[in-house]
Amino acid sequence: MTCNDCRMPAEKLRWSCDPAGFDFETTAELPDLDDAIGQKRALRSIEFGLDMEATGFNLYISGETGTSRTSTIRSTLKRRAKGEPRPNDWVYVNNFKDSDSAVSLSLPAGLGRELAKDMKELIESFRSEIPKALESKEYEIRRAEILEKYQHINNELFQGLEKETDAHGFALQRTVSGLVIVPQKEGRNYTQEEYEALADNEREALEKTGKELTEKLNDVLRQVHDSEKATKEALQQADRDLGMSCLGHRLDPLKEKYSGLEKVITYLGAVQEDILLNLDDFKPQAPQPQIPGIRIPRQEPTFERYEVNVLVDNAESEGAPVVFEPNPTYNNLFGRIEHVMQYGGVAVTDFTMIRSGALHRANGGYLVIDAREVLINPFVWDSLKRCIRTGEIRIEDVLEQYRFMTMVTLKPEPVQLQTKIIMIGTPYIYYLLFYLDPDYRKFFKVKAEFDSRVCRTPEIMRDYALFVATHCRNENLLHFDRSGIARLLEYTARMVEDQYKFSAHFMEIADFIREASFWARKDGQALVTGDDVLRAAAEKLYRVNRIEERLHELYEEGVIMVDTDGAVAGQINGLSVIGLGDHTFGRPSRITARVYAGRAGMVNIEREVKLSGPIHDKGVLILTGYLGGTFAIEQPLSLSASICFEQSYDGIEGDSASAAELYALLSALSGIPLRQGIAVTGSVNQRGIIQPIGGVNFKIEGFYAVCKSKGLTGQQGVMIPKANERHLMLNDEVVAAVEAGTFHVWSVETIEQGIEILTGVVAGQRGTNRRYPKESIFYLVEERLAAIGESLKHAEKTERKLPRSHRKQIATFEH
Repeated sequence: MTCNDCRMPAEKLRWSCDPAGFDFETTAELPDLDDAIGQKRALRSIEFGLDMEATGFNLYISGETGTSRTSTIRSTLKRRAKGEPRPNDWVYVNNFKDSDSAVSLSLPAGLGRELAKDMKELIESFRSEIPKALESKEYEIRRAEILEKYQHINNELFQGLEKETDAHGFALQRTVSGLVIVPQKEGRNYTQEEYEALADNEREALEKTGKELTEKLNDVLRQVHDSEKATKEALQQADRDLGMSCLGHRLDPLKEKYSGLEKVITYLGAVQEDILLNLDDFKPQAPQPQIPGIRIPRQEPTFERYEVNVLVDNAESEGAPVVFEPNPTYNNLFGRIEHVMQYGGVAVTDFTMIRSGALHRANGGYLVIDAREVLINPFVWDSLKRCIRTGEIRIEDVLEQYRFMTMVTLKPEPVQLQTKIIMIGTPYIYYLLFYLDPDYRKFFKVKAEFDSRVCRTPEIMRDYALFVATHCRNENLLHFDRSGIARLLEYTARMVEDQYKFSAHFMEIADFIREASFWARKDGQALVTGDDVLRAAAEKLYRVNRIEERLHELYEEGVIMVDTDGAVAGQINGLSVIGLGDHTFGRPSRITARVYAGRAGMVNIEREVKLSGPIHDKGVLILTGYLGGTFAIEQPLSLSASICFEQSYDGIEGDSASAAELYALLSALSGIPLRQGIAVTGSVNQRGIIQPIGGVNFKIEGFYAVCKSKGLTGQQGVMIPKANERHLMLNDEVVAAVEAGTFHVWSVETIEQGIEILTGVVAGQRGTNRRYPKESIFYLVEERLAAIGESLKHAEKTERKLPRSHRKQIATFEH
């Protein structure tokens, strides 16, 4: 293969989109884009994950930022959720048996707010009706009858007891310790002297009669206590009857309205019982005494315990909820319990201060969260897994376990969870969770992976046009004509450096559409044309390439030494890529190789000073394998060689310069100079096959810029691996230079092809005599290696003849 056979024609240096291939004049004629572009695998995975109802089949949307992950899942869920039923409402109500544990109720959509409204109206009516009923004549008469009956029974009991005590000469008297039976004489109590003066039989008779009367007194007191208890129960029953007269006609319709909801009916029954037990709360409260100079807050009965806290209201929802939580902190995701500071600095709370989280609002629908945000917020990831595992949402104070003292707080009843959770993140986070967290595989079993590039097909090209039309229409941008779309597609192909693929970084593409529209509108145009797209690309490059231009100034000034003309043995121009985040560009570097007698082998100067990475070191070590397999078949490989990137003061990584290093080494061994106007990029394996590399467009354009600044001679160019031909998307200036013959691009498959282009001398193939043809590159290399080997043998023989002390000195010196 000759040098001309490897030279690439201008038409193969880039893919050009023909505007005539489109069936529209402008994107204004096109409809909106409905789906993601070229993401069939991801869309199919999403559909499967959303249809799968089994536990744990939540989704992880994987892909690089800007590949339309969020917009795609947003539009997919929006369409899907409309056709699904609305989930139930969730409310919290008071637990009358345990006020520290609120009760959660699930009601059909819309009934949550109705229950809250009904309870509010119910309590308001009770606060009005019950006091009136308590002040009514009927109620006063019934209470008076009960009390009168109680008084009548007590009077009869005590009157009978008094008659009996009088008949026996005793009296019933009230003391500090209660009622007692005392003996009397002539209408008065005995004195101590009179009592002691009685005969023994008289005293014994009095004591016996007193004991009998005391027992009767105790019987009377027991009957009075029973009567008092019966009276109290009668009064309570009167109050219940009064309360039921007020409650019944209002609670019965509610029980009928919410029939079928067992927990709601149970709650209404608990409300009824609590009101009947606390009717006094509805009575007007007497004013509290005030202390001069001190304002004491008025303590009135609270009726908040009858309120309904609507946690989730789906009354106005259309279909299933779709919740995007941009800040998934613990409280934002799982809810919180608020507190209110009261008089004296005391923080209080109750069930009405329970607030919902994103999981509550997404219950029965879909929750979309960012994986990175979930992982960086404390307690969120473990709590989210716990919710999926148990199928319920618990509102807890996660800081309680870290406090020195335990605080009394609410422990609301958990809410049942039925939500499809979708996490969006990068592939790195996906694999990090997959390998380091075993629970992750249980709860996120579906991965939908968005690709960063899509294949070039007519359907995909039209979808890109629809994408442009949608953005222009939604953001009031200027529409693109056919030439603008064609140039935009070429720009996206250059983004991924592939003639057969387009970039799927739609965030960056959307920004570029906006920039192109800006420049077109600034020029007063009605449409965005191909020239506007080119200008947008040029303006974007100008904003970020200051460092690249400064570097090229150093080439022009000769500070960085790179020859673009002539020929030098053991010297070649290698190509590297510099990435600065927002800008990437290529630059040439001089690579030199020196060969001398010795057995040190290949010395990589960058490696020795720790300026090279492991991949670059591997590429240099491969050179030894190639040289040994090519030139050391019948004799050992004996040489010492050093390879260096000249004027390199930063770290070097990658093996894309290994082919250039091998060319420099072969030139140094053969003594044949290399053309300095040709820069080389490519990796090489141990068999001498050139392997593809990355950043090929930046490397070619970087060397072209240096050649242009130093003067184009028509003999300059870049040699690339043949496997990189499909990756060429060079800019118009380089393509025009190649077409004009002032610059060239060669593609090679083997080291032999490359060395012939660089030297103009054939590499050579071994003949039947196992020797290379004379005057070929490989013949000269083999002869040089043989000469080095012979010189080393002669030196070793001479060294052995020297005295041992001299040999030690020589060894020490060489060391």
